[in-house]
Amino acid sequence: MRRLISTLSLIACFAVAGQAAIIQFETLLLGANENPPVVTPGSGYALVTFDTTAHTLQVEANFTGLVGTTTVAHIHCCTDPANNVGVATYPGTFIGFPAGVTSGVYSSAPIDLTLAGSFTASFTSNFGGGTVAGAEAALLQGLMDGQAYFNIHSSFAPGGEIRGTLAQVPEPGTFSLAGLALAVAAAGYRRRRRAT
Repeated sequence: MRRLISTLSLIACFAVAGQAAIIQFETLLLGANENPPVVTPGSGYALVTFDTTAHTLQVEANFTGLVGTTTVAHIHCCTDPANNVGVATYPGTFIGFPAGVTSGVYSSAPIDLTLAGSFTASFTSNFGGGTVAGAEAALLQGLMDGQAYFNIHSSFAPGGEIRGTLAQVPEPGTFSLAGLALAVAAAGYRRRRRAT
């Protein structure tokens, strides 16, 4: 029985991995997630789409109720959620991110992760082994490990007014494949019990 479940689990994992060119990460943005926490009515949501085939990153965010006006926004990586770490993406801010506002909506064009300018020099050096390909791999690993956070900085809180740790969005197919694997395993288990 264990062998059947293990085999079905592996098949489900490979089936999902074969489709995993697009991986999404999301987070709720709150002042309480800052380190140290920031008292603010501000909140927001961010969705990051990583395309491992096209080597691109797309960022969508919305936010409201900030005390200060926005200055910059970017992804920090790679550390455990409660800690602070340097900026990974763009030396300044996401291109076109609304500045000087207390609420807004943002959607980036696909960011080309094969370009050195898509990462800060310190991230490429410290986490990417000095190469752009290494920086891309480190960012993806940091996102997968829950060690990257989206941060919106403001005039009220220059270190960041609202932030959130990015977590992988489960693929709908993952649940159906897992359900199928469990159903097959249960059927095999019942058949084996009847035979004995």
